[in-house]
Amino acid sequence: MSRILIVDDEMNIRKVVREYAEFEGYEVEEAENGMEAVRLCSERNYDLIIMDVMMPRLDGYSACKEIHKNKSIPVIMLSARGEEYDKLFGFEIGVDDYVVKPFSPKELMARIKVVLKRTAERVEVQQHDKYVFEGLEVDVSGREVYVNGEKASMTPKEYDLLFYLVKNRNIALTRNRLLEEVWGYDFFGDDRTVDTHIKMLRNSLGEYRKFIVTLRGMGYKFESV
Repeated sequence: MSRILIVDDEMNIRKVVREYAEFEGYEVEEAENGMEAVRLCSERNYDLIIMDVMMPRLDGYSACKEIHKNKSIPVIMLSARGEEYDKLFGFEIGVDDYVVKPFSPKELMARIKVVLKRTAERVEVQQHDKYVFEGLEVDVSGREVYVNGEKASMTPKEYDLLFYLVKNRNIALTRNRLLEEVWGYDFFGDDRTVDTHIKMLRNSLGEYRKFIVTLRGMGYKFESV
């Protein structure tokens, strides 16, 4: 049974999400602000966190960064702000998904299932795959990437995207296929989700961004000799 932590200063939202989550069979705990969430995560283990952005004492983004200093727990962020900038910032600090308020509880449950499934698959896969492309080293099993000998700092989704591109190198991949394979669904996300993460990934790879080739009107390809 997966354990979920719901963090939101609005009691009604916590109540609704809890009812749906418990109906799905999840074990649920609550926190009403970021400070409480950080404390609970230091004391207990959770499989997923549903985190509101705007909260008293400590906002969701800051709480997420504090939690990820010690534990790698997937996070679905809730926010009344749906601008691309806000979503991009969330992805940059390691958020796995971003849901705009008001939201459908059923859709949130679907997103929870996708994120938990992805996380479980990531843990279960024990492939000893290491790739070297000039000064770019990609260690899939160790979930590490080195650029000219220095360890790259990337979000979980950047790692997932790069690993999938590398494993399917020299193959043309549509945006829809990347959504399906890397995010696990094709009806919640859109082309901008892929494009935004490709942009982030290229920035992380520096000069080796050249390996990620844009296929105009189609998608992307990791191109290597």
